[in-house]
Amino acid sequence: MGCKLSQLASSEFHSDPFHRPPPPSDPRSPLTTKQQYCMLASWKGIFRQIEKTGIILFVKLFEENEELLHLFEKFRELRTKEAIVSSAELAEHATQVMHTLDEGIKGLADMDSFFAYVRHVGGTHRQVPGFKAENFLKIEQPFLEAAKTTLGDRYTPNIENIYKLTIRFILENLVKGYEDGGNENEIQKQM
Repeated sequence: MGCKLSQLASSEFHSDPFHRPPPPSDPRSPLTTKQQYCMLASWKGIFRQIEKTGIILFVKLFEENEELLHLFEKFRELRTKEAIVSSAELAEHATQVMHTLDEGIKGLADMDSFFAYVRHVGGTHRQVPGFKAENFLKIEQPFLEAAKTTLGDRYTPNIENIYKLTIRFILENLVKGYEDGGNENEIQKQM
């Protein structure tokens, strides 16, 4: 009741780290702490099938944006879905892209590292002849479709919302890195 022993027991319970509410998420993150936990738990299912999911992503990307094929020297001659799916070069690149997304998703726990990594990756795309910042944004829908295909019935409306917030945030920061990379190049040329 109101005795000292009850108050002491109550205060010990609240100081137990297993019963404390999770710390608030970084205000720069698009996800709450709970959403971030759900994202990481769900992502494990995709990570186990990372190459397959990456190939699905690129098949969808090229179905919706065939003009992007010319950016990929190693597989620009692939014209059919079957050729794309069976291409070792595409599988390698798709897996690399998925690992980049993996780093970004895991990096949401440390926003400073997230921004440094994702924006650096965005900036490196300035070296790709003909690449434009808006090409990053074309990945959103193919990524969501690939995630849905891989996760199946685990792709609930809640998970879909979390994936939408996450992929948009990553892509927006890739764009920012691409744009900032151009500004850094201009500054270096002026020096």
